[in-house]
Amino acid sequence: MTSLHENTAVTPLPVFEVRNPGTGEVVGSYPIQSAADAVAAVERARDAFRWWSGLGYAGRAERLSRFAGVIARRLRQLGAVIHDETGKPYSDAALEAALVLDHLKWAGRNAPKVLGRRRARVGPLTFNHAASIEYRPFGVVGVIGPWNYPVFTPLGSIVYALAAGNAVVFKPSEYSPGVGRWLVDMFAEVVPEQPVFQLLTGDASTGAALCRAGVDKVAFTGSTATAKKVMAVCAESLTPMVAECGGKDALLVDADADIDVAVDAALWAGMANAGQSCIATERVYVHRQVYDEFVDKLTGRARRLRAGIDDAAKIGPITMPKQVGVILHHLEDAVARGGRVLTGGVAEISGQVVQPTVLVDVPEDALAVTEETFGPTLTVAPVADMDEAVERANAVRYGLSAVVYSKARGGELADRLRAGMVSVNAVFTIPQIPSLPFGGVGDSGFGRIHGPDGLREFTYAHAVARQRFAPLMALTTFDRTAKADAAMAKIMTILHGRRHLG
Repeated sequence: MTSLHENTAVTPLPVFEVRNPGTGEVVGSYPIQSAADAVAAVERARDAFRWWSGLGYAGRAERLSRFAGVIARRLRQLGAVIHDETGKPYSDAALEAALVLDHLKWAGRNAPKVLGRRRARVGPLTFNHAASIEYRPFGVVGVIGPWNYPVFTPLGSIVYALAAGNAVVFKPSEYSPGVGRWLVDMFAEVVPEQPVFQLLTGDASTGAALCRAGVDKVAFTGSTATAKKVMAVCAESLTPMVAECGGKDALLVDADADIDVAVDAALWAGMANAGQSCIATERVYVHRQVYDEFVDKLTGRARRLRAGIDDAAKIGPITMPKQVGVILHHLEDAVARGGRVLTGGVAEISGQVVQPTVLVDVPEDALAVTEETFGPTLTVAPVADMDEAVERANAVRYGLSAVVYSKARGGELADRLRAGMVSVNAVFTIPQIPSLPFGGVGDSGFGRIHGPDGLREFTYAHAVARQRFAPLMALTTFDRTAKADAAMAKIMTILHGRRHLG
C-alpha cells in the first residue's frame, strides 16, 4: 500500500554551483527553478502588487529610502558577496553597491512629479473638455539581470519599477545568484508584509520561463544575441520589454585635450572591472597631433597596472570562463591583420586573468574594433581630425555611450555622436546621475532605465477626457448638420489654413 507521504513527495529541483572565477572555489549552490515556479512567483507578485501600489508614492518612497539605508550600512557585506561571485576587487564591489543609493532616493522622491496625474491642454474643437494624463504601473515586472554589475545594473530597473508601483520578480545571472538573494532578503526586512520583490534562480530556461509566466513587462540586460532570444520569447505573448545590451564604445581625444587626464580616463574606462562593462571604452581615436604622446603615456601606465586574484591587484579575473575565448580570438585576429600589441596580449592571459592590453595599428574591420570584446583591451588609432574621429566612432552597429576629451569642442562633438549617452571630459558619469536616462540605440538595445524615462518605462499612459458642458457644434454624431460642417471647415481654415510666404 502506498503511503500518503509517498504520493505527495516532491522531486527536488536540480541545482547549479557558483564558483569564484579567480580561485575556482564553490561559493554557493542554487536551484534551477522551473516554469511552475515562475508562474507561482508571478501569481504571488500579482497580489503583492495590489498592496504595494496601494501604499501610494509617499509610502513607497519611504520604504525605498529605508532599503537604501540597509544597503549603506551593509556595504562591506554586500561587497564581499559581489567579490566572491564575480571576482572583482572588494573596493570596486563596494563602489558599485554605493552608486545605487542615490537612485533609490531619486526614484522615490520624483515618481509623483513624473508619473502623477496632470492636466493636459485641449484644442479649439474640444474646449468644452477637461483632459488629464497619468502613468500607471503595469503590475508585475520581470527583471533578468547580468553578472558584470550584479547590483547596480538590475537595480536600475528594479528600483524604478518599484517606485512606479510595480511588483518585481528578479532572475539574476547564474553567475551571481547570491547577490540577487542578498538584495531580495534585505528588501524583505523593510517590506515584510508582501512578496513585492522576489527571486527566481536558474539558467536560461528559467529566464525564458519568467518571460512566459504572465509578467506585464520584461527588463533585460545582457548581450545583444541573448536579447534577441528574449525578444522572441516575449513576442509569443506580446509582452513588452526594455533591452539594455552591449556596446563598442569610443573615446575621442582632440588636439587641445588634457592628455594626462584623457589617458587616466581611457585606462579606467577600458580596464576597470576587467573591461566587463557595457559602457567600457574599447576604441580610442586620438588627434594625430597628440597621438604619440597619448600612446606613450597610456602604455606606460597600463604596464604598471596588474590584473590578478590577490587583494593587491587593481583588476580582477574575467567572470565568465567562455569570455576568455572571445578575448583571445579578438586579440589573435587583430595581430593577424597587422595590429601591434604594446602591452598585455595573448601571452599575458593566464586562466581567467587577462592583463591590460593596448593595441595599435589595428584595421577598422578587425573584430577588436567591430565586435564587443568585453575584456581589458583598448585599440588606439590616430585620426587626421575630429571629423574622422566622429565618422569612425559612429561606424559600428552599436550605439550605447561615448566619451569626448576636448577643451573647446566637447559639446559640439558630443552632439554628432550616435549614442544614447555621451560624456565630455569625464567617464562613467551618466550612470551616476539619477536624472539622466541610461540606454542606447542600434544593437545596444532600446528603452531606458534611470531618470524620468526610466520611471515611465515601467508604466502605461492613462489619459482621461471629461466633457464639462455640451459643445456648441455637435460633431461626433450622425445628426451632424451641413451648417456644422461648414462652420468647422471655416474654423479650421482660420486656425490652420494661413498661406505661408517665403
